[in-house]
Amino acid sequence: MGEILSVPLEEELKRSYLDYAMSVIVGRALPDVRDGLKPVQRRILYAMHEMKNDWNKPHKKSARVVGEVIGKYHPHGDAAVYDTLVRMAQDFTMRYPLVDGQGNFGSVDGDAPAAMRYTEVRLARIAHEMLVDIEKETVDFAPNYDNTLEEPVVLPSKLPNLLVNGASGIAVGMATNIPPHNLGEVAEALMAMLKNPEITLDELMRYIKGPDFPTGALIVGTEGIREAYLTGKGLIKMRGRATIERERGRTAIVITEIPYQVNKAKLVERIAELARNKKIEGIAEVRDESDRDGIRVVVELKREKEDQARVILNQLYKHTPLESSFGIIMLALVRGRPELLSLREVLWQFLTHRREVVLRRTQYDLRKARERAHILEGLLKALDHLDEIIALIRGSHTPAEAKEKLIGRFGFSEAQAQAILDMRLQRLTALEREKLAAEYQELKRQIAWFEKILTDEETLKGVIEAEIRELKEKYADERRTEIVPDTGEVSWEDLVLEESMVVTITHRGYVKRLPIHTYRQQRRGGKGVSGLSVSEEDAVKDLYVATTHEVFLCFTNRGRAYWLRVLDIPQAGRQAKGTLLANLLSLSEEEKISAVLPVREFSPGRFVVFATRRGLIKKTELSEFANPRSTGIIAVKLNEGDELVAAGLTDGHQGLMLLTRRGQSIRFSEKDVRPMGRNAAGVKGIELSEGDEVVSLLVIPSNEKRDLLTVTESGYGKRTRLSEFRIQSRGGKGIIAARVDAKSGGLAGGLLVSDEDEILLLSDSGKIIRLRVKEVPHKGRSTRGVKLFFLNGQEKIVGLAVVREV
Repeated sequence: MGEILSVPLEEELKRSYLDYAMSVIVGRALPDVRDGLKPVQRRILYAMHEMKNDWNKPHKKSARVVGEVIGKYHPHGDAAVYDTLVRMAQDFTMRYPLVDGQGNFGSVDGDAPAAMRYTEVRLARIAHEMLVDIEKETVDFAPNYDNTLEEPVVLPSKLPNLLVNGASGIAVGMATNIPPHNLGEVAEALMAMLKNPEITLDELMRYIKGPDFPTGALIVGTEGIREAYLTGKGLIKMRGRATIERERGRTAIVITEIPYQVNKAKLVERIAELARNKKIEGIAEVRDESDRDGIRVVVELKREKEDQARVILNQLYKHTPLESSFGIIMLALVRGRPELLSLREVLWQFLTHRREVVLRRTQYDLRKARERAHILEGLLKALDHLDEIIALIRGSHTPAEAKEKLIGRFGFSEAQAQAILDMRLQRLTALEREKLAAEYQELKRQIAWFEKILTDEETLKGVIEAEIRELKEKYADERRTEIVPDTGEVSWEDLVLEESMVVTITHRGYVKRLPIHTYRQQRRGGKGVSGLSVSEEDAVKDLYVATTHEVFLCFTNRGRAYWLRVLDIPQAGRQAKGTLLANLLSLSEEEKISAVLPVREFSPGRFVVFATRRGLIKKTELSEFANPRSTGIIAVKLNEGDELVAAGLTDGHQGLMLLTRRGQSIRFSEKDVRPMGRNAAGVKGIELSEGDEVVSLLVIPSNEKRDLLTVTESGYGKRTRLSEFRIQSRGGKGIIAARVDAKSGGLAGGLLVSDEDEILLLSDSGKIIRLRVKEVPHKGRSTRGVKLFFLNGQEKIVGLAVVREV
């Protein structure tokens, strides 16, 4: 009876689980970095090679190949082997299929392949590049599962298979997901790395643009690609290729390429479901017109929605797998250990493998060449002493005696003596002697070449480079997947039609938006319509006109910046007071919105100019506000007792004008204000008199033809030619812009306007009036203007804006 050992359960579980995990990691799930194959794939290719199931010979039944694999090398179920064989034959799964299949091997619709007894296979031509020189001791072999045969540990693999065909697998506690790439691009990168081993990632990406999927489609943006190539992990966004076409008098969205690994049938089903449930409105019919020539899915639109084709396409990207993600995890086995690899490391490991293969092959060829040259030296020497050797052989009783005499008499080696005894009589002719001499000279040349490869690093690199170039010339094709710039995620801005909105903000922080057509046009001096119902304790503070595709950069009186999309502002009726800004932005208790800038894109070369109540001015690059946090970021550093009152967008070459409550103004060049960081306080823009404060900041383009419209708190307004305001140096007291007194009240603000414009005026009681600018008369700087808005009691003008239609 055997001895019973006492082992702690925890230790046994730990050891057994680790053994199992490593078995799965190394023996099943992860590819080797050198040939890019998992064990089952390697065994399939090797078995087909051993069966002489070559690309230029007839196909063999898949069942025969599967039987060969599981009988000799892979002790697992036949279903697992056949599934792998099928994937290696699918041109929508593998960028460069390694198996040439005949029969039904499944489809991009998710159809199952036919049973293995019906399908036939042979090695694809490119698969032979994985096995070339395997018989020349280029790789190590190991015993198979029952120790009756040997199988290769890795294939010689002239093809950089890990990158060109990718890999996916789930092990224990880890997974790999490597996308396929274009062979031509990878070959170029490998040759560049051979010439410059210190090549940088950016230089490599000049050759390898990104993954190249067999199904084509689009990759949106390069940030995820670069992250994956740098760290081994990254997320890329894929989109199907779709065009908007007119067909049979109807507008249709036609999908011709779908993202990698997306099931086309399920995609069509999903689109139909969304249309049926009215989650996407405007789809009349969905048809799958795909055939053997390629994919064609037609999404036909209703006639009344044809002008919204682009919006519907964006909705398809948003709500269906027509836009999908591919999470790259470049995990592979390096010397039997799983490692997360960068692009440089993957390429370097492959080149290291090819270097070893070429060296081992050259050593093998050199040994064989030397052995053959040694034999030829003996044969040629024998021909020089032909008569003596013939007499010696004839005088010997046995072949062994003849061999001993040849070795003793002429100094031949055993191999040479045996070759002489085996030599056919036809080799004694003069022609055959010439052939032997020519073969010997060729062998000497080959031996010198092999020795040079083994001793000269540059020659070795040249051989590797030549093989990679040959591979590219034979098999490289055009890129299928197009990489396009990332214009941002498909957001709500892309899913709705663009239209102008009036956005109002009250003193107590309520905000809402209404379509601009809500406010009908009136004549000067009208009473306006109610744009907001407010309580006695609240009053409208600001009014802005923006489109549904814009972002509001919100700047607070405390000098902080927040993001707010116009679409995120709830739409409400004219009488509704709206939603608290505190519910939309993370404002502190003492913060109030003092300036809002509608922005479409944060392009370089644009600036935000700020004005504070105490007359300071500051300029900061717009790009510094591209990614504010939900809690806001610093926009301006404010001095004690100061507040931010206005902000504007510039291009760095414009003019600026500040207006004050007491009707003063100053106009100066933007170049007088140098760009500063977000934490700076700014410089003096205007010298204020006691009790005065800045109320408006105007950005004046060069060659500006518009007029300055000023409006007082009591509703008086006028237009003044900009030519009446000379350009000064910043920091002065400025000149008068409008006469203000007890009747007019202080200056509420100013705008740049033209005759074709319309303006909206807003009172603190919530009334809004819409006017044509051409109804406002031109007046000089020192005048008060005419009555634009009749106000009741203590009402004041608190906001004005130019109407902008889409």
